[in-house]
Amino acid sequence: MSAKPIIRARGLSVDFRLSGGFLAKKRLLRAVRSVDIDIPRGSFFGLVGESGSGKTTLGRAFLRAVPISEGEVHYSDGEVDYDLATLSKEELKAYRRRAQLIFQDPYAALSPRMTVRDIIAEPLEVMGLTSSREETDERVRAIAAKCRLNLEHLRRFPHAFSGGQRQRISIARALVSDPRFVVADECVAALDVSIQADILNLLKELQKELGLTYLFISHDLSVVAHICDHVAVMYLGQLVETAPTRQLFAAPRHPYTKALLSAIPSLDPDDRGRAQKLEGEIPSPTAPPPGCKFHTRCPHARDICRRKEPRLAHAGDGHEVACLRWEELLESSGPGASPLSQMAQPTEQAAAQAGKG
Repeated sequence: MSAKPIIRARGLSVDFRLSGGFLAKKRLLRAVRSVDIDIPRGSFFGLVGESGSGKTTLGRAFLRAVPISEGEVHYSDGEVDYDLATLSKEELKAYRRRAQLIFQDPYAALSPRMTVRDIIAEPLEVMGLTSSREETDERVRAIAAKCRLNLEHLRRFPHAFSGGQRQRISIARALVSDPRFVVADECVAALDVSIQADILNLLKELQKELGLTYLFISHDLSVVAHICDHVAVMYLGQLVETAPTRQLFAAPRHPYTKALLSAIPSLDPDDRGRAQKLEGEIPSPTAPPPGCKFHTRCPHARDICRRKEPRLAHAGDGHEVACLRWEELLESSGPGASPLSQMAQPTEQAAAQAGKG
């Protein structure tokens, strides 16, 4: 990745203390563990993993919506540079303008008692970004038009809209403060497939027009393959693999990534039965296993995996993997193109195909 990072994290950890009752001992839940990651400016960066892997917590840490327990996280968009772990109240207020969140559920994210105009205008009023109602209305109308909402929509309440329209309202609200970094947390998961394509195309258009950087959190690997240019895979609070999208889908290195990709449904009848079933459930983050956190479910685990914890290591061409045996497994698998490589189409081509659908 040649572009300068807008988010640069080193050793980032997020902990929560859980109380089991009046006399019970408090437990430590480490939701994010020693994450090192760079998110390039202008990228559409994907973050994937099972439910409970820590994806949402990591995204919220980048927004300073949860406290950072350890490590360093820097935000730099070319105009300002913030150390997110040590932000003052004034700096945090200024940072809120530059980093925003698109929620997963458009039905729950919008107040039913406010008009669309008031919903979109609220960030401007709370942050004090406009000096008059006329200026506020002008900015609301401008971002609403970019998100394919018309003036008539601004007078209505959320209940009058479909799921796709409500998500466009949520996007307009997130972008009205003119942010540079946007966390999209499962923002198309609650929508029909045809509506998903429309929202994804809208996000790409807005990225080009407004110069946005997205952290796109999703469990839908098919969507990630088509929309993201770089992908990070998370398991039990740690990054296990990160690479450019085409490379990750064509040649995954980590056994967990391979299992996730193999579970993607295929329309090819000859391709049935290739899914690698993961035995067991993801371990509890309050009592993680020693060594490699994935060894309890990995079919290739050995004694060293149970004792030694792997770190992200370079695997060539921007590819990083946290596995003690990845080179050995790569040699044993032999040459040959992955059947998943067909999914890693260029983003522009896939977006055009989605738009036609």
